[in-house]
Amino acid sequence: MTSSPVIAAIVPCYNEELAVGKVVRDLRAAVPGMTVYVYDNNSSDRTAEVAREAGAIVRREERKGKGNVVRRAFADVDADIYVMIDGDDTYDAAALPEMIRTLQEGPYDHVLGVRDQKTETAYRPGHELGNRGFNWLVGGIFGSEVSDMLSGYRVMSRRFVKSFPAASREFEIETELTVHVMSIRVPQTEVHVGFRDRPAGSESKLRTYHDGFRILSLIVQLIRYERPLLFYGLLGAVAMLVGVVLGIPLVVEFAQTGLVPRFPTAVLAVGFGLAGALAWTVGFVLDGVLRARREQSRLIYLQYSAPAAADTSGSEPPLLRGTAS
Repeated sequence: MTSSPVIAAIVPCYNEELAVGKVVRDLRAAVPGMTVYVYDNNSSDRTAEVAREAGAIVRREERKGKGNVVRRAFADVDADIYVMIDGDDTYDAAALPEMIRTLQEGPYDHVLGVRDQKTETAYRPGHELGNRGFNWLVGGIFGSEVSDMLSGYRVMSRRFVKSFPAASREFEIETELTVHVMSIRVPQTEVHVGFRDRPAGSESKLRTYHDGFRILSLIVQLIRYERPLLFYGLLGAVAMLVGVVLGIPLVVEFAQTGLVPRFPTAVLAVGFGLAGALAWTVGFVLDGVLRARREQSRLIYLQYSAPAAADTSGSEPPLLRGTAS
C-alpha cells in the first residue's frame, strides 16, 4: 500500500480578516489531512490570529507583494502537491479534490482553476476583458492556449514548484507561473471552478490600471527573456526598415548624379542598418543562452518524480486519507 501524498495549501493574505477563517476551514473540509499555510503579508488587521484559530500554520513575509509571498512559500514548504489559492474567499474550495485528483490521474504538473462566475459582479469592471486580452497575447506569443492566466487558484506538483524561479514581486506572479508552464512544456490542464464576490466589507487589493500595466510590462520582459529571437528580431527588422527607407533615395540619387549630397542621412541610414544587424546577432546569442537555461530548468524538473497516481481501485482516494507522517 503506497503512502498518501503530502499536500500543502499556500494562502497569501493581506488584510483578509473577514475571509481567511472561512477559506482555511473550507480547505481543511475539502481535503482532510492537508496542511494549510497562511502567509501574512504585513496585515494591519487580525488576519494572522483568525487564520491560526481556524487551524492554519501562519507564517509572515515582510516584503510586500504576492510574488514575494509565493517565492518564500515555494522555498519553505516541502510537499508532494501544492495548492495555491487566494485568501479572499472568492474561489470555490469544494473544487479542490477534483483538481488534485486530476493532477494525480494525468499525471499533470499544473492544474489551472479557470474561473466561472457565480454572480455577475464577481469580476471587477474591465478585469474580464483585460484577462481575455492577456490570455490571447500570451497564448499567441508562447504558442500555447490558456483560458484564465490570471487565476490565483492552482494545483502544482513538487517538480513544477521546485523548478520555478519566481522572480515577480506582486500580482504578476500568475503570469510568470503561466509562462513557466509554457516555456518548459510541462503536462498541464484546466478545471473550471466557481468564482464569487468577496465577503461584504472586504476590499480588493487589485489596482486595475496599475496592476494591468505591471502585468503588461512583465509580459514584454518575459518575451525578451523567453523569446529573444522574436523580440530582438523584430527590433532588428524595424531598424533595418528605417535604414532602407532612409537609404533608398540616397542610392537612387547617387546612381543618377554620382554624388551623396546628404551625407548625414547616409551615416544615419548605415547606423540603423548596423543596429538592426546587431539586434539580430544579440537575438541569436540569447537564443542559445535560453536553450541552455531551459535545459537546466528541465534537468532540475526531472530530479523529482511525477505526482503519485490517484487510487482508481474504487477505495477511498489517497488524497482523502490524510498526509503521510
